[in-house]
Amino acid sequence: MTAHTDTPGSVTAVYQVTGMSCGHCEGAVSGEISRLPGVSSVKAVASTGEVTVVSAAPLDEEAVRAAVDEAGFELAGQA
Repeated sequence: MTAHTDTPGSVTAVYQVTGMSCGHCEGAVSGEISRLPGVSSVKAVASTGEVTVVSAAPLDEEAVRAAVDEAGFELAGQA
């Protein structure tokens, strides 16, 4: 698990998402994950497939998976 705390009360996790190939893909994934409760920022990078999420507390991986699925992509797990 690649989660760590940045500032008191925030957790950063990096997820691997398959199928992203452009800025539109990044936006779709970021938009869905940003709707999860407690998420303060999301950065998706299509070239690496990495999605970095900062949240108030660790996120439930199944909730992240559902958000990524809703965007039309597949969560491979945490990077």
